[in-house]
Amino acid sequence: MNWQHAKKDFENYLLIERGMAENSVKNYSLDISKLINHLEVNKMSISPGLITDETLQKFIYEVARILNARSQARIISGLKSFFNYLIFEGYRNDNPMELIETPKTGRKLPDTLSLQEIDALIASIDLSIKEGERNRAIIETLYGCGLRVTEVTTLKISDLFFKEGFIKVTGKGNKERFVPIGDVTQQYINEYLLQSRTEVPVQKKATDILFLNRRGNMLTRAMIFTIVKNLAVAANLNKKISPHTFRHSFATHLLENGADLRAIQQMLGHESITTTEIYMHVDKSHLSGVIRDFHPRSSY
Repeated sequence: MNWQHAKKDFENYLLIERGMAENSVKNYSLDISKLINHLEVNKMSISPGLITDETLQKFIYEVARILNARSQARIISGLKSFFNYLIFEGYRNDNPMELIETPKTGRKLPDTLSLQEIDALIASIDLSIKEGERNRAIIETLYGCGLRVTEVTTLKISDLFFKEGFIKVTGKGNKERFVPIGDVTQQYINEYLLQSRTEVPVQKKATDILFLNRRGNMLTRAMIFTIVKNLAVAANLNKKISPHTFRHSFATHLLENGADLRAIQQMLGHESITTTEIYMHVDKSHLSGVIRDFHPRSSY
């Protein structure tokens, strides 16, 4: 088995059998491509089934010179998964990445926005342009429902269950979940649906897609990033933000106002509660309040 065949088979395995999102699969594929390029540059003709831990360690040393610890850790994790797949398929008996240590990356707390900053961003949206109502509805959906950017771009009109107060979201690995949606977000989506979206020449394949570009097709992730970046400039917000910042703010504000961590986990679509627990570190005043209000020995 050569490298290109092994990489392609691994991609299919991640997509079909593991049900991973395309973006995640692309990241795994890029990790393998970096290793293949390293072998080609150094004129090393070694198959995936015979490559040794020594050769891989030299590759990781080279990577460490140009990438930060977090990027190194991601590549090591990706390659470990790749060689585990080769073991699963019977092409290897061992994982040559097993003894290669992952660098410590620490735990980065998510950046968040205050409610005032979010209000300022929404107030800076120019509603006189055709995309104004759409952009306002997008920002409200990111913040009001805590969605990932891909979940917003793929959201369908048929996923909206406003009478019940929910939307159906397709998350990572095509896993579906129902997320509550508030009145304000519903209002802005309805205004967009009934007004500016009706003026867009909708393409046949995008008839059920909620948020459309001016040509009537589904928005790209990059376009959502651009919208958020431009709004930050318009609102004179001296912060580097992304669509994910609204998701972090959604979770943090819920926690600050007393929401249950398990409920936040379900709304965010996290498989593990440990992923959601990072928000416990954002606002320590909330934790103090929990002790003060609920612990029997919090006061005399």
